[in-house]
Amino acid sequence: MKFDAPITIALSKGRIFEQSLPLLAHAGIEPSDDPETSRKLILDTNHQQVKLVIIRATDVPTYVQYGAADMGIAGKDVLMEHGGEGLYEPLDLQIARCRLMTAGYPNTGAAEAKGRLRVATKYVKSAQRFFAAKGEQVEIIKLYGSMELAPIVGLADLIVDLVESGNTLKANGLVPIEHITDISSRLVVNKASWKMKHVLVTQLIDAFREAVNQSTG
Repeated sequence: MKFDAPITIALSKGRIFEQSLPLLAHAGIEPSDDPETSRKLILDTNHQQVKLVIIRATDVPTYVQYGAADMGIAGKDVLMEHGGEGLYEPLDLQIARCRLMTAGYPNTGAAEAKGRLRVATKYVKSAQRFFAAKGEQVEIIKLYGSMELAPIVGLADLIVDLVESGNTLKANGLVPIEHITDISSRLVVNKASWKMKHVLVTQLIDAFREAVNQSTG
């Protein structure tokens, strides 16, 4: 693929970065450094015109929205909280898959609760929409980590969090209760970049789509 214009792709460290590498490779893009060992926040690639910006997962849609990156890869959970303003979401990359669920002690629920349920989560908007759709009024407590601790110490009745294997819940005596939605990572594109760099952006989308189809076919 010929990169005749600068293109910046926002990624986060860890699972998403690792699982994005085959997709990038299919588009002919290879990072020059490993973000886990490099202190660089902007990684060069084998193409002078292509840069990778390494940021927190929750910041990816914001960087893309405001044009600090032309495109990015972010989990659907992050995009649901962000709201998707200023972004196109042209492709489900089918990587970093998991489920957004409620969890707690067995038999925890509205019928067993005295008064309004307290729900701890960092996914405030998603939790609010889920319980509102069920007609349940809950008190949302925003946390940033160690969600499983909230029911154990009595801070909350339930949590809303990502569940992959369920092993962390099980180790802490908790169980998944209700499925909210399936989560995977999506390609997002800045709306201005979509217009100004349409040919290049479209080529990248096509290359990623081909890689996804090969890996899932």
